[in-house]
Amino acid sequence: MSEYVTKETFDKMKAELQNMKGVQRPAASRAIAEAREKGDLKENAEYDSAKEAQGMLEAKIKQLEGIIANAKIVDPSTIDTSRVAILTKVTITNLGTKKTVTYQIVGEKEADLKAGKISASSPIGKGLIGKAKGEIAEVQAPNGIVKFKVEGITI
Repeated sequence: MSEYVTKETFDKMKAELQNMKGVQRPAASRAIAEAREKGDLKENAEYDSAKEAQGMLEAKIKQLEGIIANAKIVDPSTIDTSRVAILTKVTITNLGTKKTVTYQIVGEKEADLKAGKISASSPIGKGLIGKAKGEIAEVQAPNGIVKFKVEGITI
């Protein structure tokens, strides 16, 4: 599945991958070599731990490589604000609680609820995508259907 990201997030992911490959991977190899020198590998907890850490690092590298390979960079200047889309900021009102909030719709990698960024693949994100100002989005939540009115859409 494609991950929609900004150029800034794409560059951060590439830098993180380079760090993993260029710094963390050699450090993991050194830790394994040092543990191997300490004797019998059958009863060497340090060796087992170093191998496990290396395996986890390799899994993270593979996952990040996959995300980067399938990433779609979105340019904010090309976004149509007549409908909710990736990277738009949408102000919504919960019709049940009358509470109004503003969220930016982002890809999963950028989602951060505290920063007001929700994933386009989240239930609210899915419900809002494609809606225009004034439309009602019905979102399936654990406690039932929640209705949100789209109050505004900006970049």
